[in-house]
Amino acid sequence: MQFPFAKKSLGQNFLTSPGALVDIIASAEVKEGDHVLEIGPGRGVLTKELLSKGAQVTAIEKDRELVPLLGEQYAEAVKSGQLEIVEADILEFDVATYAKTHPSYKLIANIPYYITGQIFRMFLEGEMHNGSHCASQPLSITMLVQREVAKRVVADDGKESILSMSVKAYGEPRYVSTVKRGSFYPIPNVDSAILFIGNISKSFFTLHDISEKTFFEILKAAFAHKRKIISKNLSEKGFVIPHTINEKSRAEDLVLEDFATIAKANTLSLH
Repeated sequence: MQFPFAKKSLGQNFLTSPGALVDIIASAEVKEGDHVLEIGPGRGVLTKELLSKGAQVTAIEKDRELVPLLGEQYAEAVKSGQLEIVEADILEFDVATYAKTHPSYKLIANIPYYITGQIFRMFLEGEMHNGSHCASQPLSITMLVQREVAKRVVADDGKESILSMSVKAYGEPRYVSTVKRGSFYPIPNVDSAILFIGNISKSFFTLHDISEKTFFEILKAAFAHKRKIISKNLSEKGFVIPHTINEKSRAEDLVLEDFATIAKANTLSLH
C-alpha cells in the first residue's frame, strides 16, 4: 500500500519512532474497552497500537487521501466496529455528539502544532470553533507537542504562565518524554515531547466557587505585563488583591491556588 507524501499545507509530520509509540500508549494507560478519540492518525502507526490494546477507536483524519487508505489497512477493525474513521477537521468535529455516546473517553493526538492552543481550549475549556460550548471533557489527553510548549505547560523552570495556569486549572500535566525531530517524517525543525494531562475536570472552579470567566480575566490581567508586579497589573484592570497574596510578587511566581484566592476575592467584591 502506497501512502501519499506528507502535505506541508496540513502540517503533516508522520511519527516513525517505535519508542514514542510505546510511551504514548503507556502514559495514556490504554487498555481493552477504552474509548479513544485519535486526532491525526496519519499513516496509522499509532492506530495499530491502540487497536492491539483492544481500544475502541474513533480516528479523525482531515486528509481525504489518507482516509480510504486507512480504511483499507484496517478493514477488519472497521468491519468489526472497533475502529471508526471520520474524515473531518478536528476543529469542526462535533465533540458534543461524540461525548454523549462516549462519556468516558481518552484523547490522543498527533496534530499540527499550530492548533495546539485550540485543542486545549476545545477539550479542556469546552470552547468550540463556532462559539458553542461542550461540557464533556476527556478523561485524559496525551499529545505530541513542541518540546518548548510542553516545558512551558509543566513550568519546569518554576515560572508559571497563562498557558501553564490554564492547563493546570483543568488537569494535571506531566512531561512524559522528549521525541527527537528525527522521529518524524518529514523531519520537523524542532524537537517534540509527549505531554500527558490527567485527572481532567472542572472541580477546581466548583471547589473554590469561582467562575471560569472571572478566573481567566484575572489570569489575563495578571500576566498582561510580565515585568510588572501583580498588584499593578491587577489594579490597572480594576481588580483587588487580597492581603494573603504578596502584592510585590510577579504573576509567574504565584501558584494555582493563589489565582483562585484572587478570583474569589474579586467575585465577593462584586456582591
